[in-house]
Amino acid sequence: MAKTALLLIDFQNDYFQDGMWQLVGTEAAAGQGAKLLAAFREKSMPVFHVRHEFPTDDAPFFLPGSEGAQIHASVAPQSGEPVVLKHQVNSFRDTELKALLDEQGVEHLVIAGAMSHMCIEAGARAATDYGYQVSVAHDACATLELNFEGKTIAAADVHNACMAALSFACGRVASTDELLADL
Repeated sequence: MAKTALLLIDFQNDYFQDGMWQLVGTEAAAGQGAKLLAAFREKSMPVFHVRHEFPTDDAPFFLPGSEGAQIHASVAPQSGEPVVLKHQVNSFRDTELKALLDEQGVEHLVIAGAMSHMCIEAGARAATDYGYQVSVAHDACATLELNFEGKTIAAADVHNACMAALSFACGRVASTDELLADL
């Protein structure tokens, strides 16, 4: 069986209620992420956290050194769980994430976090490109509504389109409970 690790991406305060860039369903997604986190910890399986900070204070959220850029308490890292700081959408770009995963012999990633159509998708695609097996916990991810050519695309539709694309091209997309049953 492939060595599996949990990768929690950008569950940060600014994406939650009263944050600078609140997503739709972040609390529910983080609750599912917390279930995954508890199970991985219980089984002493590796856990990696990623958090995003923009490099300057003129960003719309995740300001450098801000409380909003910190990992939400519901999925906060424990001692010994690596926290990778990124400045790009892709968690692997210009970070030590791949080296940390490879040091631990990780072959399979279970991914959860935010935003579905940005950092989750970019991370899952990059992980696939690097040869990792990828599973995305669709109910442990959140996003927001988007606008395109004068039309508003509901957050659920943005999320579902992203998950459909990942399922088609990158790996398994399943519920938290389905993924937990496989551990």
